[in-house]
Amino acid sequence: MDIVVLSRWQFALTTIYHFFFVPLTLGLAWFVAILETMYVRSGNPMYKRLTKFWGKLFLINYAMGVVTGIVMEFQFGMNWSEYSRFVGDVFGAPLAVEGLLAFFLESTFLGVWIFGWERISKKLHAAVMWIVAIGGNLSAFWILAANGFMQHPVGYEIVNGRAQMTNFGALLGNTRALYLFLHTFFAGLVTAAFFMLGFSIYHLVKKQDEEAFRKSFVLSAVIGLISAVAVGGAGHAQGVYLREVQPMAAAASEAHYETADPADFHLIAGIDQEGRKTTWSITIPKALSFLYFFKWEGEVEGLNQVQAQYEQLYGPGNYIPNIPIAFWTFRAMVGAGLLMVLLSLGALIIAWKKYPEKWIRRSGWLVWIIFLPYVANTTGWLLTETGRQPWVVHGLMQTKDAVSPNLTPATVLISLIGFVLIYAALMVIDLYLLVKFAKKGLSAGDMDSVPITGEVETKKKGGK
Repeated sequence: MDIVVLSRWQFALTTIYHFFFVPLTLGLAWFVAILETMYVRSGNPMYKRLTKFWGKLFLINYAMGVVTGIVMEFQFGMNWSEYSRFVGDVFGAPLAVEGLLAFFLESTFLGVWIFGWERISKKLHAAVMWIVAIGGNLSAFWILAANGFMQHPVGYEIVNGRAQMTNFGALLGNTRALYLFLHTFFAGLVTAAFFMLGFSIYHLVKKQDEEAFRKSFVLSAVIGLISAVAVGGAGHAQGVYLREVQPMAAAASEAHYETADPADFHLIAGIDQEGRKTTWSITIPKALSFLYFFKWEGEVEGLNQVQAQYEQLYGPGNYIPNIPIAFWTFRAMVGAGLLMVLLSLGALIIAWKKYPEKWIRRSGWLVWIIFLPYVANTTGWLLTETGRQPWVVHGLMQTKDAVSPNLTPATVLISLIGFVLIYAALMVIDLYLLVKFAKKGLSAGDMDSVPITGEVETKKKGGK
């Protein structure tokens, strides 16, 4: 019944739930924009049907993301008022810009896109969807600029016991935040690609609208492979930089307890959290040094040595995060990422071989690949946030000092239980709607017009 632990659980659960929807929203918007552009350029009504089909799933996911995101921001005032008081002048600025600029840009143009079919020109309607995609990813940038400050605070000074912004450009150009955004951008594309790939496989197995879903299959396989490789590259660059600005978090992800040169890489290991050591491990000699320095030598600081440094800097205390969580979430994230690279490469090979019927009949079980990005997204978020502990703002404020002083464990527990129950119900509704409309396939009513010549269109019944 510790107030800090309960508040952390509440924020973690609401954030994890919210982050189920964010990457798919960020990525699927680009796919819908691409498909509508293909419709405008080719005049092929099949692409219009695909645009409306995937656009409908995008809207369901978007609505859930908005609702859950609003709840998260209220918690900064309810559960973490001391944090808000201390860094609100810095942290609040990018969040305000996100709400007043990027979110309203995205939501306003999304309304135009929803109600603008057949009311504005095809080219303008497609352009509106591109603006929606850009607006959504701008929202992500501003939010990650705020989170980047928590990970690596820059552009501030302490005045009368509070952090005040001194350099807005430094906040936006924070290298930690830029790496986070790059990683999130490609993660969104991967999530959308495998979402599209999985349901395209489902419809190809069912022999429903095969020509259309072959197009979706190819598009998602190509972008899925490119973005899966890119997200791995961005993640590795982020990890290399992490060693410089958050050496404790970097060492925690590797269960690297003692400084070594060269340093070995633990594939898997048994971890003694209390004894601050690994009890057994399967290692690749010198590989950790190679990952950080691109050569088979180089000193990598260990957890125990960083702990001693932090005690000198910040005073007595335990500055080592939960090592098993950091260690295993990192491996789950990387494992899911590597599997997605292999699967998207396999999908491209299948597409190149023109979808052999034997493979199509036996591939229904591959629908499960939809869940792979969610495993990587969730474990990646857990790694980023738990690896920073015990800090809420690295080097400036500890999590135990950020909680609201007037809360009681009972009030937080009651709200925590309430959130769990409500979010569970929302998750059931969301999954029901997504699966229902995804399995339904392309509606003939979506193709309500067929291009004849140039900009002239005429209504035809029957979809042909």
